[in-house]
Amino acid sequence: MKSASLQYATALADIVLEQGAADPTRKQLEDFRVAYEESAELQNFLASPAITREAKHGVIEKLVARLGASKIIRNFLFVMSDNQRIHLLPEITKTFELVLRQRQGVAEADVASAVELNDGQKAALVQTLERLSGKKIQAKYSLEPGLLGGAVVRIGDTIYNGSVRNRLNQLRAQLTAE
Repeated sequence: MKSASLQYATALADIVLEQGAADPTRKQLEDFRVAYEESAELQNFLASPAITREAKHGVIEKLVARLGASKIIRNFLFVMSDNQRIHLLPEITKTFELVLRQRQGVAEADVASAVELNDGQKAALVQTLERLSGKKIQAKYSLEPGLLGGAVVRIGDTIYNGSVRNRLNQLRAQLTAE
């Protein structure tokens, strides 16, 4: 994370958590980011030093109104534009999401399994991961055909390897050590 992105993301997180507006702000910022990234014309307009501050504010105001975003988002985008940081919006959005998760005690888990997990298995896995990590878990699931069975879970820098291949390797190591 770049320090400027972290500073902006942290400042926005401070405000929205204080006002209890984290979830709507998260969605509104993401909506604006998508609109920004899809329009090269908007990117060029907001980045241009030849365009006045008032003109940029006018465009931001119209987009915010069209997206139904709050004054928090509007003011945040004004500050970013005024400080010529609007080009960092995609990175700030990602960093903001990470800062919010951290402050709310939420961790994202990437779960790779050999077969599709049913709802009961997913619920049991999330419950176990929450107990192990001490955080609320938001899991993203994917299939990994290379696994013989079981699952591999990544939460941040921690990997929980419950795959059959890993268990076989552990058993092999035990047998060769004896």
